[in-house]
Order: sequence, then structure tokens, then C-alpha cells
Amino acid sequence: MSTPDRDRARPHPWPTMGAWLLERLAEFVDVAAFLAGERFAYQSGEPVVGSDPYQPHTFVWFHRDLADEAFVPGIIHVVHRDARLVVIDKPAFLSTIPRGRHVLQSVVVRLRAELGLPELSPLHRLDRVTSGLLVLATERRWRGAYQTMFQRGEVGKTYRALAPLRPELDLPVTVRNHLATRRGHWQAEVTDDPANAESLIELETVLQDGVQDIGVYRLTPRTGRTHQLRMHMLGLGIPIIDDPVYPVVQDVAIDDFTRPLQLLASEVTFTDPIDGELRRFESVRTLPLPAEAARAE
Repeated sequence: MSTPDRDRARPHPWPTMGAWLLERLAEFVDVAAFLAGERFAYQSGEPVVGSDPYQPHTFVWFHRDLADEAFVPGIIHVVHRDARLVVIDKPAFLSTIPRGRHVLQSVVVRLRAELGLPELSPLHRLDRVTSGLLVLATERRWRGAYQTMFQRGEVGKTYRALAPLRPELDLPVTVRNHLATRRGHWQAEVTDDPANAESLIELETVLQDGVQDIGVYRLTPRTGRTHQLRMHMLGLGIPIIDDPVYPVVQDVAIDDFTRPLQLLASEVTFTDPIDGELRRFESVRTLPLPAEAARAE
């Protein structure tokens, strides 16, 4: 973060750097303790002293304490690894990137350390509660070409999901509508705007679980909107089993890993933009997805 330039309307805003830090950060961190522990530093690496005279347009660095995170159970299977790409099969509940309350328990943080790849970065998005294939670039220099390929829709993705059967549904069916998200709302919504989301929904097979018949559905998204497949299945009256958001947002504890969403990113295909090779990867997981075993301590 950086101190603001001097404002003519307030020529003497803060007498010291400590006063500025207190006004700026008191509601987030214990400023006095951070100063005493030399946890604020200038760009040079020198610690900030609370009595230092205020300096405009000066960068100050610090690291917040991370909240304790419950270990997310399940194996991150490395399906493929070469000089440019890593393809993994992630378990449910593991965030793709550090975000919010999920920092250490994210694919990027865990695999950068485990694989010794400090520039490892994802090339597309996979919801935290979704399991399956995720493609990552090993180094920053490869990211642009592959991300462009994903953005242009040149990657074939196939998902599989467990959901109730509706014998009256005429499948396969292509669902098209406009999906929108609003800040502060968990659920996406359908609007009357021109379609921006399209998915092919097919019934692949039927499972008997002793209570009711469950369908295994093959889902082929042709666009990549937030919660697209979950919304399209809900719109057909066959919400994906163990979805914590649709049709109703459920109050699930952040460390409750007992009911994984039955949605699996099962296949990815594309022509490599670097060497022209046809790439095809398959998940090692199958439906139904079980609750993963916790890590032994």
C-alpha cells in the first residue's frame, strides 16, 4: 500500500507514519503490535518506525496473519506434467486460487510448494466445490497463449453430474439463456437479456441406489458463465445432487467436507497453441463422488 500525495486542502494530514498507519489500518490489524514487531517495512526493506515523519507517496509493506484453515481432504492427482503444463484432478472443497478464507488450502499455494513451481498458475476457473480437471501453466511465459485459447472457447470441456431423473424430460437438450451474477448474492439468476450461456445436457446412464434411480448426466458447456451448469440443470428441474447453493443456499460449515457436490470436470481437449499437438485429458475420479478421507495427523 502507498501513502497518499499531499492534499492542498489538508497540508498536514498526519504528523508521523505511525499516525497514518493507525488511521488507515486500526480496524484490521493491531498497528502498535505490528510496529513493535517491525512488521511494517519500506520498499527498501527497512522497518517503519512509528515516529518516522510522514512521507507522501511512500510504499509500505506488511503481511497479515492468516486465519487457521481446515485441511481440505482428498488427493490432488497430477494427471499430466510437462515443461509448459500441469493438469491436475482436484478434490471438491479445494479453492483454485488463494481467495477470502481459502489461502493455504488452494491448488496454487499447495502445488507451487509441492511441485517446486513458483510461477504455477491456473488457465481457467473451477469452482471450489467442483471436482475434476484443472489445467495450469508452469511458468508465466506460457500463460498468455493458453489463456487466449480458453478465452476464445477453443477448449472442449465435458462434465458429468448426478441428478434426479425426470422421465418426461426430452433429452438431449440444449439450454440457452442469459445468466447474471450480483455482488453479495450467492446465486446467479436468469434474465431476459440475449443469451450468453449455452449447455448441452444428455442422460448417459442410470444408477440404482436402493432408494431412487439417479441419472448420470453428460454436460457440455459451450460458454463459461458462473454456475452455468448448476443453473441449467436446476432450470430443467434436475438440480445437481448435494449442491450447497441451488435450489436453496444452505448453511454449511466451512470445514464440513461430508457432502461433495456431485459435479465432475471429467474431460478436457484442445489443440496446443504452442506445438499444434492434440491434447486430451480425463479425470481419474468417477461418480458418485465420496466424502474424502481426512488427513491422518
